[in-house]
Amino acid sequence: MESILYSIFTTVIVAEFVFGNLSNGFIVMTNCIDLVRKRTLPSIGWILLFLAISRMVLIWEILLAWLKYLQYSFSFVAGTELRVIILTWGVSNHFSLWMATILSIFYLLKIASFSKPVFLYLKWRVKKVLMTILLGNVIFLLFNIIQINKHTEEWMYQYERNTTWNSRTTGFRRFSQLVLFKMIMFSLTPFMVALVSFILLIVSLCKHLQKMQLNFRGERDSRTKAHMNALRIMVSFLLLYASYFISFFISLFPMAHQRGLDHMFSLTVGLFYPSSHSFILILGHANLRQACLWVLRQLRCGQTH
Repeated sequence: MESILYSIFTTVIVAEFVFGNLSNGFIVMTNCIDLVRKRTLPSIGWILLFLAISRMVLIWEILLAWLKYLQYSFSFVAGTELRVIILTWGVSNHFSLWMATILSIFYLLKIASFSKPVFLYLKWRVKKVLMTILLGNVIFLLFNIIQINKHTEEWMYQYERNTTWNSRTTGFRRFSQLVLFKMIMFSLTPFMVALVSFILLIVSLCKHLQKMQLNFRGERDSRTKAHMNALRIMVSFLLLYASYFISFFISLFPMAHQRGLDHMFSLTVGLFYPSSHSFILILGHANLRQACLWVLRQLRCGQTH
């Protein structure tokens, strides 16, 4: 039974890895082509570009961590290699979550309509607001890295003192749980910011629907469509974000008598967020969707000739 589950999880992980690289790679390629042609990108183009890059790095990091687990079970991965794994995963995880949150804030400021002076001030200065959030996140990330590096140094000291396999394994399990717990705490902030943006966008949509009879049909339809499209993207992000959190908790509390299966299941759930949400972004963004349809038409024409 366990061998069957291993095969299923392995197949799903490989499929998520391929699908995630294709969807995120397509976003990167499309925006890079636009950047070369136009010498610049709109704000949403930069957000999608950096979001896709961070997710590709995160996907590769998760896959390499899985392969390293199969080889060493992480218990004897120490020194520089361990620091690189934790640092790369921490940075890619941080920007993957925060760039998606910044995208949610962008949709809120661009689409929502509130008469509050504070909101209007932020709406008129969207680029400055996003840059301020991004720069603040760099400081936030540095603090996160310092904390994790401190715990890594402490565990490395204990690792060198312990000589038995059981003591090293137990020590690493505690260390990994502590690092994951820190990641969860630092990841709660972007989740809450995205949730607040989603709620405010719903409130804006409700107010817009109440005033629809005062607007002519064309403006009403376009504004409502923009609201609904942004809401679909944000709902998918929050749901997949929640599944990503679940993978953290699975890693924190492994299932008894299922050695390795809990880790496989955690990786499968964790890869689902960076792999599938980018595909939803392609469907929800007009330029990306048109570029995707053009590529599909070219492939279809190539098969017919």
